[in-house]
Amino acid sequence: MPSDDLPMTTRDLLRVIADYAAVVAANRTYLIELDAAIGDADHGENLDRGMKAALDRLAEADPGTPADVLQTVATALISKVGGAAGPLYGTAFLRAATSVRGRDELGAADLVGALRAGLGGVVARGKAEVGDKTMVDAWDPAVQAAEQVVTAGGSTREALTAAADAAEEGMRATIPMIARKGRASYLGERSAGHQDPGATSSALLFRVFADVADHSS
Repeated sequence: MPSDDLPMTTRDLLRVIADYAAVVAANRTYLIELDAAIGDADHGENLDRGMKAALDRLAEADPGTPADVLQTVATALISKVGGAAGPLYGTAFLRAATSVRGRDELGAADLVGALRAGLGGVVARGKAEVGDKTMVDAWDPAVQAAEQVVTAGGSTREALTAAADAAEEGMRATIPMIARKGRASYLGERSAGHQDPGATSSALLFRVFADVADHSS
């Protein structure tokens, strides 16, 4: 770990969740509009409800470790959110929690491992791969970018910034794609020309992680 790199603490993760809940709320209508074009128009509403439930659960639970934070968020999303958002994000947070169990703080390698585990959860739950026009198109390049930075000896902040940049690029790359999974796949070629809402909300999440790491470093 670089000498000036600071690990992400439980408090930092709580801030990530609080900030992401605020970002989702601010982008609720935008996510609904994206989903209305190719889906059920419920992504923004469902995710907003889920993140509010996550904040309520965290306030009640008073988590003591990063894994506790992630586990609590996962439970809230899985139990409170319908559609695809709850199961997919919930599984991602659950897998991430399992990967960092027993750690009091998360260094760059820990965080990358958690993101890789989260991606594995999304893929397992959604049965999607890169190019299917789903949130995987943001998650996969983000995880790969973060892994490359850490392998090269980069810091937590650098890894998460690279992940956020790659997630946003992956999000934009969904626009010309023809959807092969989910409700959007029913549209066939008509799904092309629209940005995927799940990839968009995922890119927002990675940017929040990067912003929190930047202010913590």
